[in-house]
Amino acid sequence: MPLPQPDDLTSLVLRTDFGDEAAWSAVKAALDAAGDHLHATYVSEPRFADVGVQALLDEEAAADEDEQIVHMFLADAATMKSPGHPLLAVDLSDEPGRTFRVPVRWFPDISANLSIANMDFAEFADAADASGTFRGFDEG
Repeated sequence: MPLPQPDDLTSLVLRTDFGDEAAWSAVKAALDAAGDHLHATYVSEPRFADVGVQALLDEEAAADEDEQIVHMFLADAATMKSPGHPLLAVDLSDEPGRTFRVPVRWFPDISANLSIANMDFAEFADAADASGTFRGFDEG
């Protein structure tokens, strides 16, 4: 079964941790409040509970080319428990399996730029800090 498709000009936010409904609601509320426009298509399907990146890559690779997506964001256990609700960004196309963390405040910028192919996944991943978290581009 192919991965769900995001709505036009949004990014897929896939819930993989189902232990705390209030935390999921808080993540969605924070993402919706982070930008002027909606940037997320939320998917909360139990079949994705605790799914790993490799399983998602395998599922995506098996999909027809016109059903494939190039990136997604996971709302995993770390997202639910950490301040700032950092999502796990996952590259499904250029460097399949490459990841970095995205605090909510940066999600709208990253989602918009990736959705319109203005920037590549690697540009954000390369700018992640030593912890693997994107915290903006260093203005020098």
